[in-house]
Amino acid sequence: MTKARLTWLVVAAGIAVAMVVGGFGVWGYQTVLAPGPLQETTTVVIPRGSGLREIARRLRNWRVIEHPRLFALYAWIDGAQHELRAGEYAFDPGSSMQDVLNVLREGRTVVRRVTLAEGLTSLEMVDVLNDAKGLDGKLTTAPPDGTLLPDTYHYSLGDTREEILERMHKAMELVLADLWAQRASDLPIKTPEEAVILASIVEKETAVPEERARVAAVFINRLRKGMRLESDPTVVYGLTGGAGPLGRRLFRGDLKKEHAYNTYKIDGLPPGPICNPGRDSLAAVMNPMTTDELYFVADGSGGHVFAKTLEEHNRNVAAWRKIRRAQRKKK
Repeated sequence: MTKARLTWLVVAAGIAVAMVVGGFGVWGYQTVLAPGPLQETTTVVIPRGSGLREIARRLRNWRVIEHPRLFALYAWIDGAQHELRAGEYAFDPGSSMQDVLNVLREGRTVVRRVTLAEGLTSLEMVDVLNDAKGLDGKLTTAPPDGTLLPDTYHYSLGDTREEILERMHKAMELVLADLWAQRASDLPIKTPEEAVILASIVEKETAVPEERARVAAVFINRLRKGMRLESDPTVVYGLTGGAGPLGRRLFRGDLKKEHAYNTYKIDGLPPGPICNPGRDSLAAVMNPMTTDELYFVADGSGGHVFAKTLEEHNRNVAAWRKIRRAQRKKK
């Protein structure tokens, strides 16, 4: 073979290889940008410690992508092999490999949420957190009541329940400090802890947002006059220890039992909160409505009727008992 012919063969081979590589490159780039095979939104969990090949394989198994080797090669060329994060990801229908890579690289994990309602005790909140899906670890003890702020908390798969509990505790500290700094100047409440105790009672007494400041005012007025609070929810808490609802209505005998949370028997506030109050109940106690009302009773529609005198209150109680008897007859 002549030198000229050999040179020509080498050049021809180089051109062929370049054409193949170039053609593969064009195909690969077009494939990376083309819509993927997903027909509906799909959630995929990428475990911690997964390498690029494992991630590509898992995406292929869930039909997020069609070409795992191409995906891995593209991620490597793009320099993303060390930037892909573990977690739970939701991919939209038709996501291209470029879209998928962007989601993983930016760590756009699925955001989960758990709602802890106002008025739950810490024991009840622990039960809610233990039932929440996607959180790690199990809570075996509950913090003191009044130390957790009710709210909706967002988290990602693999976050721990202890982390959520700590966030709730810090949120309560921040809210309490903020509201305490803005409290009315003439309150018969000496510490933030006492404010939480009273707010927990307000939280359990009414589910009507517009009533909170008015209910708080009634209790504030009673404290100023040295009157007992006489709150049914405190009696319930003393009977259940915060484990949950009483499961029955209160009887007269319950109101006569001697315990630290029976505000029919003790003066002033009970020794601790009876639930975890929300921000609105805390705010209501810090800045209650201006009124001289001293009593309230249910009105049969979810709210309450308020009174300034015992005589007026007794009439309201009689009306409520009449309503309750009528409701029982309908059952």
